Amino acid sequence: MVFPTGNEMSQRLKYTVDVGISCEMSAYFRHLYFIGLMDYLGDNGGMGLTPDQTDKVLQFQDLTGIEDMSVCRDVLQRHQWNLEVAVQEQLNIREGRPSVYATEARPPAVISDHLTQHIFFTPPTDGSGSGIRGFIRDIVGFFWSICYSTIFAIFSLGCRILRGNDREVITNPIEDVMSFIRSYEEKYSNYHPVFYQGTYSQALNDAKRELKFLLVYLHKDDAVDTANFCRTTLSNSQVIIYINTNFFFWGVGASSGEGYKVTQLYKPRNYPFLAVVVLKDSRMTIVSRMEGYCDPEVLMQRLMGVVTDYDINLRQARQDRMAQNLNRSIRQHQDEAFLESLRADQEKDRLREEQKRLIEEEEKLRQKQILEEQQRRDDIARDKVESVHKVPTEPDERHPDAIHIVIKLPSGIRIDRRFLKTHSLEAIYYFVYCHPEGPDNFEITTNFPKRILRCQSTESRDTVYTLEQAGLRNRELLFVNDLDA
Repeated sequence: MVFPTGNEMSQRLKYTVDVGISCEMSAYFRHLYFIGLMDYLGDNGGMGLTPDQTDKVLQFQDLTGIEDMSVCRDVLQRHQWNLEVAVQEQLNIREGRPSVYATEARPPAVISDHLTQHIFFTPPTDGSGSGIRGFIRDIVGFFWSICYSTIFAIFSLGCRILRGNDREVITNPIEDVMSFIRSYEEKYSNYHPVFYQGTYSQALNDAKRELKFLLVYLHKDDAVDTANFCRTTLSNSQVIIYINTNFFFWGVGASSGEGYKVTQLYKPRNYPFLAVVVLKDSRMTIVSRMEGYCDPEVLMQRLMGVVTDYDINLRQARQDRMAQNLNRSIRQHQDEAFLESLRADQEKDRLREEQKRLIEEEEKLRQKQILEEQQRRDDIARDKVESVHKVPTEPDERHPDAIHIVIKLPSGIRIDRRFLKTHSLEAIYYFVYCHPEGPDNFEITTNFPKRILRCQSTESRDTVYTLEQAGLRNRELLFVNDLDA
């Protein structure tokens, strides 16, 4: 598969993100196929995708050229479904730039799979490694390296602790890598697999995070077959396409500081040296070593064999990661549902408490009003008793100034009494007010013409008329109107 160039991907990314659709018809037909496949498998093919996430997977696949839907889903999920960031990250990786997530802090440990490791060795073409002596030396060296590597590593660590490392301290590993890439292109060719432009630790972290093979190349200029290998094998177009598609390709000069550190890990006996590292059983594992020259066809055959045998580990890791993400998503949804249920229960409790409080407040208010009303009635009853003395003594019927007043109460009862024409209208008011059938709040009106008698003083008028001043003569009929009725 040939990937789009940086400019093509940038333009397609911008168009897709800004406009929201892909301009290529292939994406449309792939979308129809994918939707049909999803309908057949159900629930997004077991991928647990929403319609929006499905669209993003299709757009990401169209922009990057990655055919495996599970890979697209994994990359997008690791970038929180931000399409632009995910595609830009893939663009950086295609151009050899480290991921923004790559770090040199605590790189993953690398182990060597001695039992199933693919080991290829080609003697130098000048014959220095051939013959009986060369064969015996290689066999002895191989078994010596396997059996003694652990003891030697412990011994070397002790020596470094006690005496320090005589070799110059590595101060800038990235500069070592970039210097190697510049030197390689100046001396051999600009046409080669894309070199990873970061440290060995960053390459390991990116390979583990992206679930890709890491192809480590240790370069030595004075090796017999280095020039031929770089000019023929690594410049082969099929080799370049295959490595760019399936590997992170990291290289460095063995004589540099970063190169020395890596050679101590891999301990190559011959150059050029290639090693394949992949995530296997949750650990970064060396699954293949290739020492010496090989032509493009042989290298392709070796790399394809390694990918065929160990790609299942990446697929299993990807499935495990997907299962972990799915479980995490399920737990998150369960937690959200629990929190939502908890919030709903708390809201119900709050509303229940609020309703209870309102009922209690209403009951308190009602009881308060009842008490206030009872107090008001008691006050009025007491006031009526205390106001009896305000009603003057009834005059004799033969008194020349006596006026006979008949009063009709709201209940229909008629009461009558004699008053003197010099008595104030208040006398009539208190007579009605203190009567057992008299209302608490009322007004008194004449019969004809109908008018209201002002029986009490007001702010606008301090004095109250007498019966004579009010125009009452001899015998009068008055009406009481209950103002609270």
